[in-house]
Amino acid sequence: MTPTPPADRAKVFALIQKLALFFVITVLVQETLPKLIRPMADLLVASALTVFAAGAISNEIAARIWEKGRLSDFGLGWGPRSLRDLAIGIAGGFGAIAAIVLYSLAARFAVYESVPDQQTNWAYVIYLAFMLLLGAVGEETLFRGYAFQSLRRAMGDFASILPMAVVFGVVHMGNANASILGIVNTVLWGVLLGWSYVLTNSLWLPIGLHFGWNVGLMVSGINLSGFTIGVVGYQLHWNKGDLYSGGAYGLEGSVLTTVVVAVLFYLVKRANLEEIPGESGAA
Repeated sequence: MTPTPPADRAKVFALIQKLALFFVITVLVQETLPKLIRPMADLLVASALTVFAAGAISNEIAARIWEKGRLSDFGLGWGPRSLRDLAIGIAGGFGAIAAIVLYSLAARFAVYESVPDQQTNWAYVIYLAFMLLLGAVGEETLFRGYAFQSLRRAMGDFASILPMAVVFGVVHMGNANASILGIVNTVLWGVLLGWSYVLTNSLWLPIGLHFGWNVGLMVSGINLSGFTIGVVGYQLHWNKGDLYSGGAYGLEGSVLTTVVVAVLFYLVKRANLEEIPGESGAA
């Protein structure tokens, strides 16, 4: 057996150090911050603010210690194509929800019903949409930010996209009413989001996809990864079983989501979003 060269061992050790530091900082923030926020905010808002803070702090500290760089150097820099990638992502995520809802209504899999004693508070909807945006930014910086990019440089695209997608799915196992299909779909989403980063070398496309999907669920009156948001005066009532509705976990536990994620893979590829040299989203 050929011994591992010292240089390679040093690289592996450095990578482990980076990932370990990133993990420890993330855990510390996620264990500490909710205790401060939860008395002042509901569970969804507290979760969104916590994951945003965890992503920002862990990326910033790790980047400054190991790379002497800035947070914007790891996918959040604003370049000529950033707005386009963000807009395409939002349209793709929101459009996927719209397609599922319209198909389900047309096929009579579901109907809309009004929620007794609940009216749509559009000011609160906008506020929660902003919280969902922070949550999307936070999750993408955690799962497609510094740790993912360090792993990608060391191991390549496939060896970084798939493991981080699996971690993305495993983390969501703790959500209320999580199902096997829901976690599988979350892993598939993780693969799509990781590939979207690799395609554009920027976090704006995955952030847009993530946010568009989440806000689409909210305004459609559908549960979001086990969260019942309940800010609109209507909800989607399903006539089909959990395989189609996703049950209490929400649409992410539905076979319909499996289909639309596959369609999004195809559409993102056809959109020709590959980064053009000199037009990187990084600062």
